[in-house]
Amino acid sequence: MEIAFHLYNVRFIAINDGYDSLHIKDMDFSGIRNYFNDFYAADTSKKIRAVQQAKGQRGEHLGTAIPYGYLKNPEYKGNQKEHPYLITDPQTAPIVKRIFELYAGGTGIRKICAIFEQEQIVSPSVYAFRRTGSRVGHPDLDNPYRWTQTTVRGMLSNQEYCGDTVNFKTYSKSNKLKKRLKNDPDKVLIFENTHEAIISRGLFSEVQKHFEGRKRPDQQGEMDKYAGYLFCGECGQKLYLHRCKTLAPEKNFFQCGGYQTKGGTHCTAHYIREQILDEIVLGRVQKMTAFAREKPEEFYAMATENGEAEAKKFYATAERHKSSLVSRMKEIDKIIRCLYEDRVVERITPERYDELASGYELEQAEIKQELESITARIEEMDMREICIREFMEKAKEIVDMDKLTPQILRAFVLRIDVYEKEEKFSRKCGNFIKVHYTFQPKPRTTSKTAISTIAILPMELQMATANA
Repeated sequence: MEIAFHLYNVRFIAINDGYDSLHIKDMDFSGIRNYFNDFYAADTSKKIRAVQQAKGQRGEHLGTAIPYGYLKNPEYKGNQKEHPYLITDPQTAPIVKRIFELYAGGTGIRKICAIFEQEQIVSPSVYAFRRTGSRVGHPDLDNPYRWTQTTVRGMLSNQEYCGDTVNFKTYSKSNKLKKRLKNDPDKVLIFENTHEAIISRGLFSEVQKHFEGRKRPDQQGEMDKYAGYLFCGECGQKLYLHRCKTLAPEKNFFQCGGYQTKGGTHCTAHYIREQILDEIVLGRVQKMTAFAREKPEEFYAMATENGEAEAKKFYATAERHKSSLVSRMKEIDKIIRCLYEDRVVERITPERYDELASGYELEQAEIKQELESITARIEEMDMREICIREFMEKAKEIVDMDKLTPQILRAFVLRIDVYEKEEKFSRKCGNFIKVHYTFQPKPRTTSKTAISTIAILPMELQMATANA
């Protein structure tokens, strides 16, 4: 109003305020009016933010956008326990599930879009426009079967398909800035099992694991099946697949990401061909599953051998220690309450109260952290038992393994560590390969010298040497 309009000879009229820039009087109060208008807008924004913050912390669904695959529940009255906010859409929920299964099976995002376009499946934006008339997402009505990679990528990373409500994923800096910014992970609130899930948590985790590696598909639209599984045994970086049009498929190879980005001073190449790695990993999985299928009792005994004694000892003391920590937390609450009363009646000085209270609050924080650690350890022990049982069941279901596929990796392999050859550049000396299976605890170290400390199975079922 004060600069741009004058610069471009724009006449500005505000009817409600009786303002016309063509007839500016000596006493112009437009600046004061604008200040109060801005103040009113900021105050309203502050109140709305507070309401949204309270709703989000209660676990209510924020915003009006409904994820593709769901519908808003007409019976929802503000209480998700009685009637969830979202219900599955019988027409689109199977499509969402298929997208996750295709990607987990090794099909790239571009190929998924091409498949849906060929099968004439209506895109999410056009489907929403036809159902509600909403133009959110800029529906291409002239080409209703065109799926974009951005749409599919966003669906693959949406945790709401697991049945969870995810709040505060984005934020805006002020009411004047419309751009949404990505929030810090520690500020995102996740409320589990608030509505019916379309996919399992295991499938969602596997898809996210693929995103940890290189996500670029090849010319046929296939993904690197080792994405998120293959790591350098020395530096812990991911190993990346190298392929090109002029290179024969049997010569595709992996190389350490730390070596690629930081050079030989950080790590070595860890060169290994994909074909050789396929043979080694498939052979290890075949032996392991055959062992679990043919000798289930021996397999279970070996799988729990190292951890069973530790688990029994831990369970025996964990609950007792947890109970004592909870009792101490209650005692500290009483102490702080008494200290506050002493301060009110001036038995102790405010300075002395602050000194004592801060010490007890610090102790409470340490106890809370220890309680969380014990609870997490108990859950880890319980999860290990479940993983062993699942591995044995899958070993019975998946018998024919002629080729290493993403499905086989997802079912049986947790992580693969590749170590450098003992004789560098040797064609006879192979790489040391360590395969971590899904029933094993997550490796706490990548050091080659620590392999024997985490090994829980016979040597011939653990290790392999690959001749690159």
